[in-house]
Amino acid sequence: MLRPVAIHCLLSTLLCMWALCNGQSPSSPPVIQLRLAGEKRKHYEGRVEVFYNGEWGTVCDDDFSITAAQVVCRELGFMNAESWSPSAKYGSGEGRIWLDNLHCTGGEKTLAQCHSNGFGVSDCKHSEDVGVVCTQKRIPGFKFIQNQANNDEGLTVQVEDVRLRATYSQRKRIPITEGFLEVKDGGKWRQICNEEWTEKNSRVICGMYGFPGEKRFNARPYKLLATRRKKNFWGFSVNCTGNEADLSDCKMGGEIKQKGNSTCEKGMPVVVSCVPGRAFAPSVSAGYRKAYRLEQPLVRLRGGAMIGEGRVEVLKNGEWGTVCDDNWSIQAATVVCRELGFGSAKEALTGARLGQGIGPVHMNEVECSGFEKSLTECYFNRDAVGCSHEEDAAVRCNVPAMGFNKRLRLNGGRNPYEGRVEVLAEKNGSMVWGTVCSDSWGTMEAMVVCRQLGLGFASHAFQETWYWQGDASADAILMSGVRCSGTELTLDQCLHHGKHILCPKGGGRFAAGVSCTQTAPDLVLSAQAVEQTTYLEDRPMYALQCAHEERCLSSSADKADPSSYRRLLRFSSQIHNNGQSDFRPRAAHHSWIWHECHRHYHSMEVFTHYDLLTLNGTKVAEGHKASFCLEDTHCDEGIQKRYACANFGAQGITVGCWDTYRHDIDCQWIDITDLKPGDYIFQVVINPNYEVAESDYTNNIMRCRSRYDGQRIWTYNCYIGGSQSTETEETFPGLLTNQLSHR
Repeated sequence: MLRPVAIHCLLSTLLCMWALCNGQSPSSPPVIQLRLAGEKRKHYEGRVEVFYNGEWGTVCDDDFSITAAQVVCRELGFMNAESWSPSAKYGSGEGRIWLDNLHCTGGEKTLAQCHSNGFGVSDCKHSEDVGVVCTQKRIPGFKFIQNQANNDEGLTVQVEDVRLRATYSQRKRIPITEGFLEVKDGGKWRQICNEEWTEKNSRVICGMYGFPGEKRFNARPYKLLATRRKKNFWGFSVNCTGNEADLSDCKMGGEIKQKGNSTCEKGMPVVVSCVPGRAFAPSVSAGYRKAYRLEQPLVRLRGGAMIGEGRVEVLKNGEWGTVCDDNWSIQAATVVCRELGFGSAKEALTGARLGQGIGPVHMNEVECSGFEKSLTECYFNRDAVGCSHEEDAAVRCNVPAMGFNKRLRLNGGRNPYEGRVEVLAEKNGSMVWGTVCSDSWGTMEAMVVCRQLGLGFASHAFQETWYWQGDASADAILMSGVRCSGTELTLDQCLHHGKHILCPKGGGRFAAGVSCTQTAPDLVLSAQAVEQTTYLEDRPMYALQCAHEERCLSSSADKADPSSYRRLLRFSSQIHNNGQSDFRPRAAHHSWIWHECHRHYHSMEVFTHYDLLTLNGTKVAEGHKASFCLEDTHCDEGIQKRYACANFGAQGITVGCWDTYRHDIDCQWIDITDLKPGDYIFQVVINPNYEVAESDYTNNIMRCRSRYDGQRIWTYNCYIGGSQSTETEETFPGLLTNQLSHR
C-alpha cells in the first residue's frame, strides 16, 4: 500500500511532467509578446504572431475560437475582438508555428495561459496561420508591456492614442496642421524625444491626420514653450520608413532612459508640421468657401459617399479607366490618397466595393514603394486580361478633421440616419440652432447634408417634416434658398440667401429633412448599344395615335394630316445599375400611371430626356421626357431578376442588372420630321431631375455626334459623361457637368 507521502510525491511528479509537456507552468506562464502582421490589413487586424524564446512565430487555426481572439486583442491593448480568420487570410507567416489547438476561456490575461499542445508542438503548415480583427477602440490606460521582445526589430508601436497638440495661437485654425506630437500610454499623454526623430516619422504622422506631406517649421517658439512645460516623455523612440499608413505600423526604436527633467537633454519634444491638401487650406473661419476641383488630374476617385473615398480611376490616352485589384495594397492606396491631396490610406478596397466603373481596365498588379508622386509612376502590368470591373480597386483615405459635423444635425428621426435638418448659425451675436427652408430642397442638397455628417449618400430629400418632432427651440428658419451642385463638402458652401432669409411657406412642418444610406445605385447608359441601334423610320400618323397622345412627337404633329408621315430617329436604351444598391422609384404603387402605348404602369414620369442639339448646345429637334417602367431585362451571371413590369409588379433595377427599352417600342425615338440636314449632337440623360439618389451623376449623360443628310443619319463617337479627358469632352458642351435640369 502506498503511503500518503509517496502519493504526494507521485502526484507532484505527474503535475510537473504535465506542465512541462504543455510548455506552461501552473503558477507563471511563459512571457510572450504578440503582434499583428500580414498583407492588406488595417492596424487593428492581421495574422497573429507570437514572440517566444527569442523568435517570432505564428498560431495555427485548429480549434481557434472567438474567445481566443478576444484574449489576443486584449493583450494587444484593444477593447475586444470582432472576428477571426482561418487559412492564412493575411498571408502565410514564417518561422515556427508556436501554438496549436488553443483553448481559451476568454478570461486569460495572456495567450500563454490558454491550454494548447505546448509551445512549438504543432502539425500545422503556415497555410493554416490564424488572423484576428480587433475593435478599433483601445483599452483606457493600456500600458505597453516591456519584455524580452523589445529589442527585436519586428516590434511595432502600440499606444492607446496619438494627437497633435497645437499651441494656443494655432488652436482656432481649421484644420490643425502643426503642434507637439503626443502619444497616450498607460492612460497618460506623453511627448516623444526628438533626438532620433526623422522626417519620415513626420510623414507618417501627417498621413494619419489627412495631410499629404510634412514641412519645416519655426522651432524657436516650441523650444521656448518646451522649457516652461513639465516634461513627461514616452519611454521609446520611433522608427518609421515613411511609407507606413499609420504609426502603429512603424517599428519601435531604442529605449529612452528616463532621467526626470534631464530626459532628452540634447533635444526637445517632437513637433510635427504638415502640408494640407488644397481642398483643406487652413482658414480662421469655420470652413472654406467652396470645394476645390482639380484641373485634369491623371488619377481620380469615383462612386464614394465621403470626401477621400472612391473607386480609383486613371486617365490614359484621353480615356478614363479603372485599376484591377490584383496585388492592390495599402501602399498603392496611400500613393493615390497623397496624390489627390489627402493623407495616407485607411483602407485598400478590392472587389468593386465602391461600385463598378466603365471603360477599359488600365492597370493591373500595381506595385508601389509608397514614395511615388503618382500612381502612374508605380510598376504595373499593362496586360489586364482576366480582369473585369468586378475587380475594380478602391480606397478610403485619411482626411483632416474639419469639424463639419459639429455645425449640422438631424433631429426627430427614427434612427440617426434621418431627421429634420438643423444648422448652427450666428443670430444676434450668438450661435443658435435652426431649420432650413424646404423651397427648392432636393436630392443634391440632401447629398451634401449626408456627406457633411459622414452618413453616406442621400436616400430621400423631404420638403415636409411634420412627422419628425425636432427641437422646439430650433424651429426658426436660419437658412433659405439653398441650391447645391452636389460637389460641396458642407451645406454653407452651397448657394443660399445668406442673412436675408426668404421662405414664403415658413418653417415648422415645411422645414427640410433628409434620410441617408450607406450605399446607392449608379445608373449608366450603354453608349455602344445606342450607337449600334440608331436608325430612321418614316411612320404614318395614323399608326402614332397613342404616342401622339402621350406627347412623344414634335408639336408640329398636332396639325399634321392623319395620312402624313413622321420621321423618327429610333434607338435602344440599355441602362445598367453599376452601383451598390438597387435603383428604386420614389413614387409608391398607388401613384403610378397607366400608359396605354406600353400597356403597363410607369413608376417614373420623367426618367430620361431625349434631345437633338446643334454643336453649340441649342435644342433643335423637340425631344421629350420619356417615362419608364423599370425592370430587370437581363442580369449578370449568378444574379437573380427581382423587378418586372407585368401584373403591376415591383419596379426597379437590381445591382448587376440592366433595363432595355428596345428601339421598336413606342416613344423610344426623337421626332426629327422638321430637322434640316447638318451636324448635330444626340443626347440622352438618365434620371435628369435627380429624383433618385445615385453615387455618381456624371455618368448619367450620353452624347453622340450625328450627321443627317436629309435621308440618312450617321451616329458616331458616343461618350458617357466623365469617361473622356477634359480636352475630348470640350467638344461636347455640357458633358463635363450634368447640370442639365432646372429644378
